[in-house]
Amino acid sequence: QVQLVESGGGLVQPGGSLRLSCATSGFTFSSYAMRWYRQAPGKERELVAGIGTISGSTTYADFVKGRFTISRDNAKSTVYLQMNRLEPEDTAVYYCNAVRTLVRHWGQGIQVTVSS
Repeated sequence: QVQLVESGGGLVQPGGSLRLSCATSGFTFSSYAMRWYRQAPGKERELVAGIGTISGSTTYADFVKGRFTISRDNAKSTVYLQMNRLEPEDTAVYYCNAVRTLVRHWGQGIQVTVSS
């Protein structure tokens, strides 16, 4: 059974940091590119960051470049998103996504709220 379980979300003040984790099971993690998406109320889901398989190459949306860092630990089948200098506009539900060719797996999402 495929599972992607996000953790580490919550409420943080502007300028603060959070580290999201996505623990996975039920598929060959190292063979999948991993991505983080987010969806704010009333908005479409958008790609935040992605990381490749073996090479670990990364890509970021312009709105998080320099603030967020995606990483993966293939031994733990886990992907991370370190979020620094958070802004109220980063408030959203964050989703973990695994992709390999036409196969997609999604986590259930976790709330991140940036507010004073």
